[in-house]
Order: sequence, then C-alpha cells, then structure tokens
Amino acid sequence: MLENIRIVLVGTTHSGNIGSAARAMKVMGLKHMILVAPECTVDGQAIALAAGASDIANNARIVDSVEEAVADCGLVIGTSARNRSLEWPMLDSRECGVKAIEEAAQYPVAFVFGRERTGLTNDELQACHFHVAIPANPDYSSLNLAMAVQTLCYEARMAWLDSQAYKGEVKEQPYPLAEDLERFYAHLEQVLETTGFINKSHPGMVMTKLRRLFNRARPESQELNILRGVLSSVEKQHKDKQR
Repeated sequence: MLENIRIVLVGTTHSGNIGSAARAMKVMGLKHMILVAPECTVDGQAIALAAGASDIANNARIVDSVEEAVADCGLVIGTSARNRSLEWPMLDSRECGVKAIEEAAQYPVAFVFGRERTGLTNDELQACHFHVAIPANPDYSSLNLAMAVQTLCYEARMAWLDSQAYKGEVKEQPYPLAEDLERFYAHLEQVLETTGFINKSHPGMVMTKLRRLFNRARPESQELNILRGVLSSVEKQHKDKQR
C-alpha cells in the first residue's frame, strides 16, 4: 500500500529540496515522486542531499499540472498551512496517514505539496479531496518542504504498520478517480450554463462551492454515474423543449 502513495511536489525552486524529500520518502518506504512544473533540475545538490535515495529523485516523473499528476488517483490530499477564504474538508497529519492507507489498496493516493514560499494555489487545492495541516507549534510553525514530506510519510508508514495487525475483511470503497471527477465537474458546469443557472459572464463562486460540496460528500463511482445520468437527462429535456 505504501508503494501506491505518490508524493507530488509543485513548482519546486530548490533542487536540494527534491533530494531531501526523496530521502524522507525512502526512509519511510515510499518511492514514487512526481514533480509538477519544477523550476529546477535534479542536479548534484539534489543527489547529494538524497543521501542514498537518488533513485527516487532521478526517476521522478515530470508533468505540467497538478491535474495531470493526480488524474488516476482516487484520493488526493493537498497540504495547506494557512486559512483560506473558502473552507475545505480538513485532516490533521495522523488522519491523513490513516485515510491514505485505508484507500491505497484500491487506487493510487497522492500527497500534494506546494511551492516553498507560497504553497499551493486555490485552484490547485480545489483539485484535492482533502486538505491537511500539520499541527505544528502555533508560535513557530515553519516547516521546510522536506520536513513536511517526512511528517506525512511517517504518518502513512505508522498507519500501514498498524494495518498489518488487522487480519479482518478489507472494506472496499470504490471511489472515482480524479479524472472522472473532473469530467463530472465539466459536465455539471456545462448543464448549469445551458439551463441558465450559471451566467457565463458572471459565474461567481457557484462551481467552487459545488466542488467543495462533492469533495466533502465523496460520491462513490456508482453514485457519480447516477449524477452523470441525471445531468444527461436534464440536457435531453432541455433540448426537447428547445425544439
């Protein structure tokens, strides 16, 4: 299950952070790293700080966007260190590890880490099912990127070790992948625009709030198919009335 958890680093500017994150991952048994639009390369400094985990840094997959990095994931958790104007379902680091292990047997899981200085954008955070905040000392909560990666990888490993003691039935949770959810959101927005519920010129926060609603509810694959069917039915009724 640990092998099914990927670490996604977005817009990394310092190569040493890639190496340090790779080391943090390997110590805890994770090995899949994805770099989203990095502003540096895996150079000598990265390899030096990887300290034996250079295989992870050298084999990191490079993509252009968070959406591409998590398209085939069933659970996406984004790190967020500051309060946002629009609240999202939140986890602490321990809950993050437990949830990741509960679901990693079914599909890939992604932990998404933002830029060193500015973190993740609101749009990138909206691609996540949950946000995670590490409960650090409020008087000094400055964690560097590798520390944050180490903390979440540790929590995932501890949750995995705990799971090995349980020999009962594994509960399957057939949730849709991120790319399936994105297709649903695109379909939903199209229908809402077609029926006039959303004004294309002034869409406001409707889709953002609906994304938050469905991310919080986490519809299963079958439920998502029902919702897509409802949207298709609305489209058909609307077309029939236009004739």
